[in-house]
Amino acid sequence: MIRGRKAWATAVAVLTLAGVAPTGAYAAPALELRTAADTGGTLPPGWRITADNGQNHLEWRAPEPVPPGDARVEFRANGALVGIPQRLDDGRTFRLPFDGVRTADLDDLRVEAAGRRLDERETPGSDAGRQAKPPAPKLPPKLPAGTVDPGKPGSYATTTTEYDLPGIKLPGLPERVEMRGVVVAPTKAPGKRPVALFLHGRHATCYVPGTDDLDETWPCAKGSKPIPSHRGYLRDQKLLASQGYVTVSISANSISGQDEWLEDDGEQARSSLIRNHLGRWADWAAKPASAPAAVRGTKTDLSKVLLVGHSRGGEGVNRAVMDSLYPPPAAQDGYHSKARWNIRGTVLIAPTAVGQNPVPDVPSLTILPGCDGDVANLEGQVYTDGTRGVSQGKALHSSVYMTGANHNYFNTEWTPGQAQAPANDDFLSLGPPGFNDPLCSPGAAGRLTADQQHKAGATYIAAAARLFVAGDDRVRQLVDGTGHRAPSADPARVLTHAVGGNRSTVFLPDDPQGPPKVTGARLCDAVAPGRSACIGEEEESGLSPHFAFWGPTHEAGRRAVALDWKKPGTVARLTPKKPVAVKGAQSLALRLAVPPNTSGTRFDVHVKDAQGKRAKLGTATIDGLPGTDRVRRTVWAREVRVPLAPATRAGLDLGQIAHLELTPLSSSGKAWLMDAWSWKPGTPAAPAAPLTRVDIGRLTVKEGDSGVRTYQVPVSTTGKNVGTVRLYVNDPDTGKSTGKLVKVGPGTAGIKVKLKVEGNKRHGEDKNHDILVKAVQGTVVGAHIGGVTAQDDDPMPKVTVEPVATDVTEGAPLRWRISLSAPADTETAFSAQLVAVPGGRPELSTADVDQEWVSQLVDEVPNPAIPLSKVPYGELEHTIPAGSTTITLTVPTIRDKTKEPAEYIRVQLTDAAEQPLGAPFEGVVRDTV
Repeated sequence: MIRGRKAWATAVAVLTLAGVAPTGAYAAPALELRTAADTGGTLPPGWRITADNGQNHLEWRAPEPVPPGDARVEFRANGALVGIPQRLDDGRTFRLPFDGVRTADLDDLRVEAAGRRLDERETPGSDAGRQAKPPAPKLPPKLPAGTVDPGKPGSYATTTTEYDLPGIKLPGLPERVEMRGVVVAPTKAPGKRPVALFLHGRHATCYVPGTDDLDETWPCAKGSKPIPSHRGYLRDQKLLASQGYVTVSISANSISGQDEWLEDDGEQARSSLIRNHLGRWADWAAKPASAPAAVRGTKTDLSKVLLVGHSRGGEGVNRAVMDSLYPPPAAQDGYHSKARWNIRGTVLIAPTAVGQNPVPDVPSLTILPGCDGDVANLEGQVYTDGTRGVSQGKALHSSVYMTGANHNYFNTEWTPGQAQAPANDDFLSLGPPGFNDPLCSPGAAGRLTADQQHKAGATYIAAAARLFVAGDDRVRQLVDGTGHRAPSADPARVLTHAVGGNRSTVFLPDDPQGPPKVTGARLCDAVAPGRSACIGEEEESGLSPHFAFWGPTHEAGRRAVALDWKKPGTVARLTPKKPVAVKGAQSLALRLAVPPNTSGTRFDVHVKDAQGKRAKLGTATIDGLPGTDRVRRTVWAREVRVPLAPATRAGLDLGQIAHLELTPLSSSGKAWLMDAWSWKPGTPAAPAAPLTRVDIGRLTVKEGDSGVRTYQVPVSTTGKNVGTVRLYVNDPDTGKSTGKLVKVGPGTAGIKVKLKVEGNKRHGEDKNHDILVKAVQGTVVGAHIGGVTAQDDDPMPKVTVEPVATDVTEGAPLRWRISLSAPADTETAFSAQLVAVPGGRPELSTADVDQEWVSQLVDEVPNPAIPLSKVPYGELEHTIPAGSTTITLTVPTIRDKTKEPAEYIRVQLTDAAEQPLGAPFEGVVRDTV
């Protein structure tokens, strides 16, 4: 994987003259970039290759600024991750160092953010924007009300204050990080009160009052102000404070303005910030007189802490829990004291999950917004799924699918009409201006208003507090798939499922002990190319949050069961490695997904014991989620339960259940089984197990001039017990990964990866030799990616330009020869701008050159013709392939029957910052009439 950098230096290409006339000093390459060496194909519109500081970069420019968001922008080709580009200051341009990627690797280029395409938006006025209003999909039914409603305000009045402490330094961040928090606390509440800490996500950091100008830098420039994202949860805080909680929402603008440098997107920095705040609250609890005036007199019980994180804040909250239980390596951490608090649970609102490293033994509730236009792949589902089989399985992990909610409206400072700074509806970024989606466009029947969404979010935050911190088991039925609603969240249609709690494994497709046997269905891979994938990328049945991409293009050991039947009665039989016990359980709970907009998919559910006795437990009925062409992450599992009493009556041995059978009753259909559990009511205690922690480091070395050097990837492993992780090693030349299970901890060989770096004297790109790690059993993973980066230490070859044909007649091509002083190991890119011809001389127009050539500069050839210097995005690009030293630059002209004077073309070579490199050069075309 490649990652962009923040600052871009001036290119250092050295241009020399080789017998070039004064009007033709430097050559301008033609736009003939190839996506495969032998095809001559061109890069898609908006893409180009640029040169910067001796490196080539792949660049994409959007037609308009891309709104800042929490989901990281990714370049992909052929379905695989190419790298994480850097957003430039214009908000439209994204640039990525090549790092050894060949143009032959760049077929089917895409720009994505959490699964949504950014480079495939229809233009205003297109047929897609004018299409007739499609029918609205059917919404989930309104569930029966639960016995309690955590969204009702409590009995305490509240008070709001704010503290602003001196900033702190965190590893990897050049600027200090603010220590600012807004506190909402109950008044006259007796005793010490539990604490809820909120952390916002990645958003624009600064704005200019009275304008639409937003920025993502830090600190804010003169004339601009920080966006108060931390004040966007005041309603949630006031609800919790009325119920007796001391709440604090902390600012992280400084991290959002600097995290593009960081390999983990700021996950560790956000954890350090959270723990620094908790550390201060622990100091103030121990020495009340040391507290700032804003919070003095507030009594807290830090043995009862709830963390709430939105978007990248959710990922930071998850890491803060991990770091509190299993301390990270000191060099990467920004908090160096012991944890003097106990985190009872987390709420993760539309979270990112770059590392896919959930903490298994601390309860969590993850809100998945059905109309999320930022983290559109709903990758936060992994905070539920990714805990299975890793530890004891007693902590409850709940997923809450909120139909009609977008990403931003959980924070009032990200909500138009409520925010101090300019804000937007993130769902609208999924289409052109004016597009209509029958489910999620504003005003659609299923779409929540901003106030409705915020109230629903606050209700489920309060539900988590009441269940995880206060221990009120009556709330569990609202979040664990039982199928009850909290009336305060109305009119939101909310669905839930869960793992952990009082569940025990019956069937787990990705069991670390080995896959179960499946007949009549298919054991499929969550992430894989080709036919083994659970859902193909272009499959019409929709996509799934359960199968969100992580790193390798084929992720082993992450599975589900795909059912695809053409007639009723096709039995799918699942056989675990060994019989399982369901004694004492009340029901069998299955998490089953069906395609969107389907209804009434029914299965008979049977179990069979080791002696062959078989019993029908009941019939499960599942409806699909509502979905549209733009709302596609809708293959999401519904929890269904069937009673185990029929198995008892049939005399089955409930200590030896050997088979689970699903028999579809409909004529045809599809479904995906995620897992099956024995279930009973209640919320058991979930103490954290002593898991082994793994963190991958990165070693940066010089390439050298010769020989092969071997380097070992730095790995930190801490803990007293043996655990298992899955290790992937990426090939930097092919992009493919090889994976294996590795034992870590005392008495094991652990992770020992040695990588070879070959030195040479040829200019090339820095090369990343990456490894990735994911927890499997008995482990947690902090820094999930690292490896060895080999820095190129050879200068860029000199470039010489020789005119071949710079004074031609109509129909003949203008030509220059561009040569390198030595071959390079990477493509050498050139960028030039078509500029106006001075002195009033006639200029070549778009009608004077080959029209196909012009079409590579513009989406639509101008009519009437315009001078080439006035062509929008009028830049010429060319590359010298790796290993080659020469290319011929060609500007093809055409012959016409119009009598014309000599016409000129003038080109200015520029660097990546569009600063001139040398003098402009010209060519001339003369009439043949």
